[in-house]
Amino acid sequence: MTTSFEQLGVDGALVKALSETGIDQAFPIQELTINDALAGRDVCGKAKTGSGKTLAFGLPTLQRVTRAEPRRPRALILVPTRELAAQVSEELMPLGRAVGVRVAAIYGGANMVGQIKNLADGAEVVVATPGRMIDLIERKEAWLDDVEIVVVDEADRMADMGFLPQVEWLLRHIKGTHQTLLFSATLDGAVKILVDRYQTDPVRHEVSSPQVTVEEMTHRFLLVHQMDKSKVIAAIGRASNRTIVFCRTKRYADRLVDDLTDDGVKAGAIHGDLPQRLRERALADFMAGKLPVLVATDVAARGIHVDDIDVVIHGDPPEDHKAYIHRSGRTARAGEEGLVVTLALWNEELDVRRLQKRIGIDLPIVEIFSNDARLADLTAWDPTADSGAA
Repeated sequence: MTTSFEQLGVDGALVKALSETGIDQAFPIQELTINDALAGRDVCGKAKTGSGKTLAFGLPTLQRVTRAEPRRPRALILVPTRELAAQVSEELMPLGRAVGVRVAAIYGGANMVGQIKNLADGAEVVVATPGRMIDLIERKEAWLDDVEIVVVDEADRMADMGFLPQVEWLLRHIKGTHQTLLFSATLDGAVKILVDRYQTDPVRHEVSSPQVTVEEMTHRFLLVHQMDKSKVIAAIGRASNRTIVFCRTKRYADRLVDDLTDDGVKAGAIHGDLPQRLRERALADFMAGKLPVLVATDVAARGIHVDDIDVVIHGDPPEDHKAYIHRSGRTARAGEEGLVVTLALWNEELDVRRLQKRIGIDLPIVEIFSNDARLADLTAWDPTADSGAA
């Protein structure tokens, strides 16, 4: 039986605003945590990206936060990436308007003047990446003295990306009594230290969201030639609605987008050297189905949640088995089977075989060219039965 937000104690104005966007029933993580968060408890939530965490911390924050003075926010939501800062703030801004709470997004790669103005206007809730937030504090454009609620979202990603020292710097600068809400896909290692140091008697909740396993995905390993690689990717992209390609370098990501475009396949890139507006436009077009192929570096893709990805292509083999599972997990969501394609050049074949051993997959690495008919439906093709040319 599903629970309504009203039953969880969410303010009527917020319930109405949610209902207007078609959201009436709480997700499991919201059902578990909202009540405790509204009661002012510290909450430690274990949940994956895409589980509904934003409303789990966002609704109690918008409901409990008090009026802010200029440059003195009342709530600080820390996220690991610019993309996530944009996504979270966009989700919370219209809800904030419903209850008279101002939400500001603070992240690098965007106009600092506008961000400083939002702080000066007295934003109650700030959604920020740690680096830019520290920068503005050091410039005396923001103070944390009045913060009543702090949220650390995707704490495991913060750890992976080396941001925990910055997160701790910010948490140490929040004085006085305050509520701390922490959400993470894992709660061990460095994240556990964060919980132990900065939360007071937290109530713990875990959503056993269906973990995408290697077995739930269809895997294909293709041996390609350097001059033909982009055309192979184009052929796979043409045969699916939504494909994400992972690259190791920004330079290769840009080159691949150019190659795909020349081949008549609409593609966009997201990586750290691109202006924020271009990254946001590429992601929005990809989510809206206007852009069938998104090319991303690993760091830029962290924190991005897009449903209904048909194919994940490892344009460069991942660095290790963890990266393979993390990248590949963007497909096969919500019980749907997804296709994961790893491309290897002749000098990468040995690395890919080692990778297969680590993830427990035993499939041939089949040499393939861009004019091969099998690329139109790699899921239907059985590489174990037919590893010769078509």
